[in-house]
Amino acid sequence: RRCPLHNSSTEFSLSMSARIQTPTNQIRLTNVAVVRLKKHGMRFEIACFRNKVLQWRQGMEKDLDEVLQTHSVFSNVSKGQVAGKDALLKAFGEKTEDQICLEILKKGELQVSKEERDSQLDQVFKEVATIVSDKCVNPDTKRPYTISQIERALQDVHFSVQPSKSAKKQALDAIRALKESVPIERASMSLRLYLPKKDAKTVQAQIKSLFSEVEAEDWVDGDLEMAGAVDPGLFRQVDEVVRSGTKGKGRVEIVSVKNVEGGDQEL
Repeated sequence: RRCPLHNSSTEFSLSMSARIQTPTNQIRLTNVAVVRLKKHGMRFEIACFRNKVLQWRQGMEKDLDEVLQTHSVFSNVSKGQVAGKDALLKAFGEKTEDQICLEILKKGELQVSKEERDSQLDQVFKEVATIVSDKCVNPDTKRPYTISQIERALQDVHFSVQPSKSAKKQALDAIRALKESVPIERASMSLRLYLPKKDAKTVQAQIKSLFSEVEAEDWVDGDLEMAGAVDPGLFRQVDEVVRSGTKGKGRVEIVSVKNVEGGDQEL
């Protein structure tokens, strides 16, 4: 009869042998999103968590550890092949592996299937349409458009989205594209300004050039209280004019973030 310890020892030896024979430059990963960069005729890849790549590129995610599954640089993620040191040195110089990962993350191409890409494009398109619907109105009626109306209008002008760009930035591009065929503008915001008499007249002239509509101007003992509507994109400029023009003694109050009339606008 064979000793039970003999079988155990044999199995242990076989297990150790299997581990020793496994290539040391291979890392097996599953459920990854791959970002690929070609440089100096060579391919370099990093393994990332799904959805985190776009969040990082849009500035929503700052922690590299939340984006990368591993800080290793690969020549082929799907095969688990880690890039050689000579190849990394030739392509990236003396950069650390983290610095190389950042370059690939910034400049590389996200590898996705057609189904995944179509899904991403559809999601970003809906986000852009939602932002445009929320921030814009018909300039004649001051009524907002529905999301579905904006989606149809964007399709009519053949507006296409980029999955790597933020929806907010693309919404501004979408508004410009829609203006060619649809009466649309960003809903104005209402402001109330308080200007001390010493600087009131000078600042008043500058503010009038920024306001889309002056709703009220009340002079009291030389001080000016002024109310009006302004494009949200000009708010910071208005605030700066008041602060610098009055040396911090003036004041800007937001009365309404978005001026809209009730009901939806027909397209």
